Amino acid sequence: MLRMPVSQGCLCVVKYLMFVFNLIFWKLGGCGLFGVGVWLSFTQSEFSSLPLSFPSLSAANLLLVAGGITMITGFLGCLGALKEQRCLLFTFFLILLLLVLTEVTLVLVIHIFHDQLDSKAQKELKEDMKMYESNSGLKNSWDNVQKMFKCCGVTNKTDWYNVLQGKLPLSCCSVGTQTCVEGWTEPCYQKARKWLIKNITSVLVFGVCIGVVQILALVFSMLMYCQILSAEKHLD
Repeated sequence: MLRMPVSQGCLCVVKYLMFVFNLIFWKLGGCGLFGVGVWLSFTQSEFSSLPLSFPSLSAANLLLVAGGITMITGFLGCLGALKEQRCLLFTFFLILLLLVLTEVTLVLVIHIFHDQLDSKAQKELKEDMKMYESNSGLKNSWDNVQKMFKCCGVTNKTDWYNVLQGKLPLSCCSVGTQTCVEGWTEPCYQKARKWLIKNITSVLVFGVCIGVVQILALVFSMLMYCQILSAEKHLD
């Protein structure tokens, strides 16, 4: 006779624990990542015409996508916990499991193939430089990048020599310079990457915390699913 109250009590505890974790996951995780993505997009809007392989632009788009998916997934988890619906909980579990596996795979791929990914991104940016004179939007983006970071070229200032017949764009030098001969010595790809790492460290720590919450949400969603299934069997 005591089995039903105990089962219902466990279900109630798991239900509210899952709701709390999903609220954190939804509010802090999804909204936080999306917000940082929006901030990064706005700060990089001056060179939005560059390829998405540019470090800060690729990070902004990645955070926007991750934040959007996290918000939707967290909302499903909150709704499933409150409504105690197996279908919603199972859907939430599958989406979250897929999200966690994707995140782990992405981290491993970036860690293992970071040199190849960097080389590919730099090659794409160098190819894009060839349209510097014919594409005004791209020209403005490159000029803004080089002025902002005080850098020149993708990997070296000599990247511009094939594009501008042995010359450097004025943005490779200090403002007010009539002709640019020497140019900034630091490459833009590495300078932008350093800037990104410096400004996004807190986001990475935040991401680790969200990963822990994701794993806990997975555990609680499965526990709640099993509790609901057990309660339905008892009712039958």
